[in-house]
Amino acid sequence: MLFNEIYGNYYNTVAAILDASIDKPISSQEVRGIVEDKAFAESIMTIPEQLSSSGEWPLLDEKGLALIKHETYMPLTTLEKRWLKALLLDPRIELFNPSKKGLEDVEPLFHPDDIVYFDQFSDGDPYQDENYVERFRLILSALKDKLALRILYPLKNGFEKWITCNPIRLEYSLRDDKFRLISASKSRVNTINLAKIIQCEMGEAFEKEEVKDLLYDKRTVELLLKDERQALERVMMQFSVYEKITEKVDSNLYRVVLTYEAEDEIDIIIRVLSFGPNLKVVGPKSFIKQIRNRLEMQRGCEQ
Repeated sequence: MLFNEIYGNYYNTVAAILDASIDKPISSQEVRGIVEDKAFAESIMTIPEQLSSSGEWPLLDEKGLALIKHETYMPLTTLEKRWLKALLLDPRIELFNPSKKGLEDVEPLFHPDDIVYFDQFSDGDPYQDENYVERFRLILSALKDKLALRILYPLKNGFEKWITCNPIRLEYSLRDDKFRLISASKSRVNTINLAKIIQCEMGEAFEKEEVKDLLYDKRTVELLLKDERQALERVMMQFSVYEKITEKVDSNLYRVVLTYEAEDEIDIIIRVLSFGPNLKVVGPKSFIKQIRNRLEMQRGCEQ
């Protein structure tokens, strides 16, 4: 069912009134204020009267106190349950070990195999590998409990090295289909690909302030977007995870300012180039220089 009357305007308005009058009486003026804020204009003529002790919905006593003892709760619709069940089938969400309580007999709205990904690398993390899942959850626990980590990581020369770091956060790259750990070690911020971790162990507790003041290299790039072939919609989708400011300059011309971290710069450059002449880089000069260098490299490869 796509629509249920329980989620209609009247129910939500009455629920707000009841929640506000559980612990203390609510005045008629407060009732009117909630109705004006949440319901239709004409509802002010019906809802307050119906809620009185003599109305058809006698849910308030003569003092203005609700006749219920607990706050209202809106149960999930069948559609919402099916949507949640579908999301919980995603192996990436499964890494966080979410509860499926109450969804045991629910048919998912769709299955992971129903989704076709494009513009994404095919060598994503092994989300169903037992060792990967174990390491992921250990790192997640370390993040929650503010515990340091000892990580065995492969080096470029073929050797392996143990490093000790303080975990800051986990990040997910949609384009790479990989998780990475942002960590602090010796006053530096490091990025570690989870799939490359050989072994991981819990360390000692650390104070949050030890990593709180670490500076992240935040950068911005200014773009001019020509909205042809739904370019605006595609740009908003491609850069949805980044902080951005979008302004309309002309009938089909937009100014977009993206804010990103330095480690994502190569990915930003690749995505910008994928839009061709519809997306022009205005600044900064360092970003424009990188765009030109990459275009010259491509031209050289073609020749």
